[in-house]
Amino acid sequence: MIGPRKVTREERIKIAFMIANQLLEKYGSEVKAIGIYGSLARKTDGPFSDIEIKCILNSLEDGYCYEWTSGDWKAEVNVDSVEDIVEEATTVEEDWPLTHGQFFSILPIYDPEEFFQELRQKASSVDNTIFKEAICKTLVEEMYEYIGKLRNIEIQGPETFLPTLAIKIATTGAMILGLHNKRYFTTSTQVLPEAIAFTDKPEGFDALCKMVMSGHLYDSKKILDVCENFWNGLWDWSKENGYIIHYSNCVPF
Repeated sequence: MIGPRKVTREERIKIAFMIANQLLEKYGSEVKAIGIYGSLARKTDGPFSDIEIKCILNSLEDGYCYEWTSGDWKAEVNVDSVEDIVEEATTVEEDWPLTHGQFFSILPIYDPEEFFQELRQKASSVDNTIFKEAICKTLVEEMYEYIGKLRNIEIQGPETFLPTLAIKIATTGAMILGLHNKRYFTTSTQVLPEAIAFTDKPEGFDALCKMVMSGHLYDSKKILDVCENFWNGLWDWSKENGYIIHYSNCVPF
């Protein structure tokens, strides 16, 4: 088998500590903390999972990332400054439910000042108004555009893009619900199943997700109907929860 090969969790942890020691040798006293994130930190890694590490330096002009493979396994090390990682952890964008789970589950390898605990507290203390702004922004910048594409396809095609568009609409809907509930998804493969488990959600969301997850995306009319139904449900749900879109006929500045 050409890589990756099966690696046990114990082997991955051992490799992670080896990498951490190399980082400490390279950066010395500039290292604030080193930790594992991703599936290895959550203890949900599989036999072919990669190794993901954060290395936080006291100061750094620009962050960067190392990604490489040994042939048998793949590793990724993100090197960031304290200032930059705190800014990232407290920033809320559309994909927050997918990207920010890492800040709540980092497994420290080297953390003498408990920096990752402090980072977790900062990430969990973002004001609700920031989440509300992110939801309104996502409704306009992403969902409104997708529905426009959906309606264009109904009139002029191509219907071949409908399956992809249905996936985008379902995933973006899941992100909105994650933001609304201030809940992050464990991994990209679990976004839709975990989003369905939310109790507060728009009418039509479950039907859209089940259609996407089933892979039955060959009936164009059904895709159009299910997506339109979800859009109507999402619009009503948004108004009920105070996510108001302000209309303007001119540039809003």
